[in-house]
Amino acid sequence: MSRKGVGLAAFDRSRLTSASYATHGSALRTTNAQALETQLSVFRSLLQQFAQQHGKEIRSNPSFRAQFARMCTAIGVDFLAASASHEGSGGKGGDSSIWGQLLGRTVNDFYFELAVKVVEVCSETRGENGGLIEVRKVRELLQLRQEKQMGAGQKEGGGLTEDDVLRAVGTLKPLGSAYSIVKVGSKPYIRSVPKELNTDQSAVLEAVQVLGYVSVSMLMVNWKWARARAKTAVEDLVGEGMLWVDKQADGGEWDYWSPGFMLEDGLVS
Repeated sequence: MSRKGVGLAAFDRSRLTSASYATHGSALRTTNAQALETQLSVFRSLLQQFAQQHGKEIRSNPSFRAQFARMCTAIGVDFLAASASHEGSGGKGGDSSIWGQLLGRTVNDFYFELAVKVVEVCSETRGENGGLIEVRKVRELLQLRQEKQMGAGQKEGGGLTEDDVLRAVGTLKPLGSAYSIVKVGSKPYIRSVPKELNTDQSAVLEAVQVLGYVSVSMLMVNWKWARARAKTAVEDLVGEGMLWVDKQADGGEWDYWSPGFMLEDGLVS
């Protein structure tokens, strides 16, 4: 009988110990949560001070702006997405809008305004490229417009960077799949049409970057494709306006050109 008593007492002690651990664990979590909230509050204050002190430089200096954006990304702050989320909710809600509030909307406004200009460029050039334009080209067009508006010798902060354009496109995510970044080879492009490129189409566009054009026979030789596969890929891109057909090419075979390449080189007027 005594052994049973010892066993029951040990069981009770184990249960009390478990309850004590649970209580202690809960207290630790509460303490840690309070400490984290305090640290976050301090961080918010410091970030707000930094944004207020350097807001003009963030907006005007592309190098400084990129460093600021990378800093925010490194510590898990997506101020653009947060602000977009806040606007989409009609201005209600707390944490989702905090970064827009802290940054005084200076940086947010810059990228949202730039996004509008990116949409304008994509719309104006869609007839030339079928809705697929290189980020570098967009930056150059926007930079040219900015310089014309500001006048020669008045380039604010050195102008725009490709990183600026990429982040601006990121603010367009609420519009759905109409605007997104796709990689063609190693180069980033903006796709402004709600259409996914398949593997064959991406391969054709990558090949076009080399010479500015491709032909069905070139694809058959270099990619080891059957004629039907090569023809289907280029015709699909022609149908989308991403390639133009040259029916007067040497040798009698049609060539399929990048519209941007033809326009840049003055092959068409």
